[in-house]
Amino acid sequence: MDADDSDWVRVRRPTEAEQEQQPLKVVFASPAEHFTDAAPIGNGSLGAMVWGGVASEKLQLNHDTLWTGVPGNYTDPNVPSALAVVRGLVDEGRFVDATKAASCLFGGPTQVYQPLGDINIVFNASDREYTSYKRELDLHTATVYITYNIGEVQYTREHFCSNPHQTIVSKISANKSGHMIMEGTCPGQRPERHQGTNGTPGIKFAAVLSLQMGGTAARTTVLSNEKLRIDDADWVLLLVTASSSFNGPFVNPLDSKVDPASAALRTLNKISNVTFSQLRAAHLEDYQSLFHRVSLQLSQALTMERPNIGEAGEAIETTAERINRFRCDQDPSLVELLFQYGRYLLISSSRPGTQVSNLQGIWNQDLEPAWEASPHLNINLQMNYWLALPCNLSECQDPLFDFIASLACNGTETAKVNYQASGWVTHHDTDIWAKSSAYYEDAMYAVWPMGGAWLCTHLWEHYQYSLDKEFLENTAYPLLEGCALFLVDWLIEGPRGYLETNPSTSPEHCFIAPGGGGYLASVSYSTTMDISIIREIFLAVISSSKVLGKSDTTLIKRIKKALPRLPPIAIGKDNTIMEWAQDFEDPEVHHRHLSHLFGLYPGHTITMEKNPEICNAVTNSLYKRGLQNQMRK
Repeated sequence: MDADDSDWVRVRRPTEAEQEQQPLKVVFASPAEHFTDAAPIGNGSLGAMVWGGVASEKLQLNHDTLWTGVPGNYTDPNVPSALAVVRGLVDEGRFVDATKAASCLFGGPTQVYQPLGDINIVFNASDREYTSYKRELDLHTATVYITYNIGEVQYTREHFCSNPHQTIVSKISANKSGHMIMEGTCPGQRPERHQGTNGTPGIKFAAVLSLQMGGTAARTTVLSNEKLRIDDADWVLLLVTASSSFNGPFVNPLDSKVDPASAALRTLNKISNVTFSQLRAAHLEDYQSLFHRVSLQLSQALTMERPNIGEAGEAIETTAERINRFRCDQDPSLVELLFQYGRYLLISSSRPGTQVSNLQGIWNQDLEPAWEASPHLNINLQMNYWLALPCNLSECQDPLFDFIASLACNGTETAKVNYQASGWVTHHDTDIWAKSSAYYEDAMYAVWPMGGAWLCTHLWEHYQYSLDKEFLENTAYPLLEGCALFLVDWLIEGPRGYLETNPSTSPEHCFIAPGGGGYLASVSYSTTMDISIIREIFLAVISSSKVLGKSDTTLIKRIKKALPRLPPIAIGKDNTIMEWAQDFEDPEVHHRHLSHLFGLYPGHTITMEKNPEICNAVTNSLYKRGLQNQMRK
C-alpha cells in the first residue's frame, strides 16, 4: 500500500530464483538432545527425525500405517437407554449427576500410533573434538544438512525423504578420501508392547536398508549378524524403504494380502540404478512444485533475514535464539519462516494416497505416545488442514477426505445403534481404523458427537475454493447429507422452545454446577459450539443443494424448518460469549480452547458487518481467556 494506506498496489510475484534467495532455514548449532530438537523429514507416508550427532547419528523412522489394533465394532445397543437417563438428568438441571451418568455413553479405547524403528550410526572419530558444527533444515529443498570438521576433514550429511521414490535418502561424505568409518544397526524387531485387539496379530511391517559407498579402499564387514561396519569410504549412501500389511480400515490384518517385505523390496529395486543426483532432482521437482506455489514477504527485502550460517568460526544464530529475540525485536523474516514451516510440515505429512496427518503428523518415537498420537476431532485434526486451501496445498487434503468417508461408513452404524438416528456420526478421538464411537473416559472428552460435523465443514470449504462441481456432487455432498441427517435427528425439543442438543459439552472444558458446593460438571445442553457447528453444516447443505439442484428434498425442508429454531448465540453478564446455554461460572477462565467462538473462526456465521455486538463480545471473550497482552501488542 502507499504512504497514506488508502490504496492497494500490485506487487510482482517473486520468481522461483528470488524465492530461493529468501533464507528459509530452521537452524541448530548442536546435535539434538531430545526428540523435539531433531529435524523432521517426510514424504507424507514415510518419515524420520534426524538427530545430527557427531559421535553417532540417529534416524528415528515412522510409517503412517503402523498402528495397533484391528477393525472394531463401534456400536453399543445399551447406549439408547443410557442416553434417555442422561437427558432426563439434564432436563432436571442435575448436571453433576448427568456428567456421572454419561459414562454409560463411552466407547472403547483408541488404538495407538507406533514407531517404525531407529537407524543408529556410530562414527570412529567419536572421541575427537569437532568444530564448525552446523545443522539446518532447508525448507526450500526439504533437506536436512549437517556439516562439521574433525581436524582437517570436513564431514557432510544430507537427509531427505523422496515422495516420487518413496525412500529416505541419506548421503554421508568427507572431503578427503578414506575418512568414512562407521558402524550402524537397526533393531532386530519392534518390542511386542502392543498387539491387535484381544492379543490377535495386528499390522505387519517391514523396512529395507540399502547401502552404497564410494572409495577405492572402501569395505564392509558384518558384525555379530546385527551390525554393519564400513571402513575407508569416501561417501556412503543409505536408502530406506518401508511398507506394512495395512490394506484399509475395514480389512483385518489377518486377511490382508499385502506382503510388506516384498513391497518394500520392490520399491528399493526400482531405484537400484538411480544415482543420488537423480534421486535429489526428482525429490526437488516434486516437493518444490508444491512448496514454491506460495511466497510470503513481510521484510523489506528478500534477503533481509540476518545470516545464520556463517563462515567457519562465526557464531551461528539458531532459530531458537531468534524466537527468544522476537520478544524485543519482532523480525518479520521469522514470521515468514514460521509460515513456511507450517506448509513444509503439511507437505511432509499428508499427500494423496497417504493416511491422514495424525496428532503428531507422522513423527513419533514412543510405543505409548501422548494421547495415542491419534487424530483428535475437537480441533487438532482440523488445525492440521486449515492451511491447505489458503496456502495453496489443496491436494494435501485428499487424505482428509478419504478419512471422512471411512468415518462415515463406521459412523452410520454408530448413529443407527447408539443414537437410533439416521446419517452418520463420529466423536472426538479416532484412529487408523476410523473409530466412530465415543472416547472411553471423562465426559468432557467423550460426550461430543460433533467431530464428523466439524470435519464436514472442510468439504464445503474445499468447494468454495475450487468450485469443483464434480467434487461437490460425488464426494462432498453425500458426506454432508449424511452428516446433516444425523444432526436433524440429534436435535430435540427443549424447554426453551428451541431445538436443542442434549447431552452437550464444550470440548475438554467444564463448569461449576449451579446450586452451591462448587461441584464441577461438563454435561449440559446446547453448548455454543454445538449449535454453531450445526448451523454451519445446515447452511453448507442448503448452499450445496442449490448448486446441485437438490433443493426440494425432504432433508432440505427439515433443515429449513430447523434453522430458525436453533438457539441464538448468547452474551453473558460479563459481556462475553456464553460458552454454555446457561451463564455458568467458569472454573478455568484461561482454558486453552476457544470453542464458543467457532462461529467467527473457523466458521462463517459471525461477521463484523452483520454481528457487531457479538463481535465485541468475542473480543471480550479473548481478553477473558488471557490473550489481552497479545491483543494489545
